[in-house]
Amino acid sequence: MPQARPMRADARRNYERLLKAAVEAFAEHGENASLDDIAKRAGVGAGTLYRHFPTRQELLEAAYVDRFEALGTRAEELARGLPAGAALLAWLHELCVATIQVRGLKSLLGSAVMDGGSVARTACGTSVQGAAARLVEAAREDGFLRADLEPIEVLRLAHGVATASELAGSQGQEIQRYLTLLMEGLRA
Repeated sequence: MPQARPMRADARRNYERLLKAAVEAFAEHGENASLDDIAKRAGVGAGTLYRHFPTRQELLEAAYVDRFEALGTRAEELARGLPAGAALLAWLHELCVATIQVRGLKSLLGSAVMDGGSVARTACGTSVQGAAARLVEAAREDGFLRADLEPIEVLRLAHGVATASELAGSQGQEIQRYLTLLMEGLRA
């Protein structure tokens, strides 16, 4: 496999400015923020944006990959410090809160849990699915969760919990209640 050439310094600066502008625009307008606006904020042309990020999904992914990796790291921390069921519940709560607080994350999470979606094989999808797999497996082994429960199902349900909380207009205040109700049905 040929190695990718390192970016020139000016290309790297453009890439970084585009990511910064994208995070700001997605925070203000959600995942449907204007790509032309993002290019303008970054001080580059639309062609430069599309050279670095051919699709909106790739830009969204690049803008939030650090957040998903942090959620993966957080899953490991919780697994080391809490019993398996409590670690899973705490991580799902943090995942749901993040998807509500950071506009665009819910869209990426939704893409990461779709059947056959190519986004599931991206850094965001891999990170969140790997974390869920480790936590769900430990919770099943501990007798906390049903044996037939798959990690992808738990992620899909967490996406639903975040959506339900948004529908309640509670800015995430209902997440813990909804997760508790959900976990009652998923227990072994």
